[in-house]
Amino acid sequence: MPGRGLSAAVSARIAPLSAAQKSAAANCPYALFDLRFHDDGYWRTRLRAAPQGGVAEGIAVDGKTLEFAQLALFFAWHVASTSKLAAQLLLGMHEVTAAAFREATIDCLPSLAEAEAGHLSARWNNCTAYWSALTGAASRQNPASLRRIQLYGLQLAAAARLCSTGPDDGPKPWEHRVELRGVPREV
Repeated sequence: MPGRGLSAAVSARIAPLSAAQKSAAANCPYALFDLRFHDDGYWRTRLRAAPQGGVAEGIAVDGKTLEFAQLALFFAWHVASTSKLAAQLLLGMHEVTAAAFREATIDCLPSLAEAEAGHLSARWNNCTAYWSALTGAASRQNPASLRRIQLYGLQLAAAARLCSTGPDDGPKPWEHRVELRGVPREV
């Protein structure tokens, strides 16, 4: 079964990686998961309703996914509470969403996690070039290549940030077919 938010092809590339290779790939200066943080209207509504117990029922997920969603939301709340720009770059969070998270209380996070765990996905899940390059570099155990791909993710994060401040028409940068400079074609 493919991983959450990843194509079967990318999931198949992740599966054979050793724990050390997965750890190396995940050692990025940004989150590799997403919980719709770019969608400010969605989160504004969810966070406004959460203190009154108005969190909608979520999609049923397994215990590990729920546990990760709880950790992810706590991390998001913490990052948004400590730095305005960090939440935008680390998580792809819209600045309005970051402000809403700053106003939220820690008490509302567990119920939010239950409702939102079904939305957990891989960040840039439509960017097969990124995920293929990341898993390919990790499998070859080439630190320089892996770091280059991880830094490419910062470019995706910055591009998404720029798109979130302008008009919302057209595809996001990670939805375009991209050519990764310096990445071997076989990835």
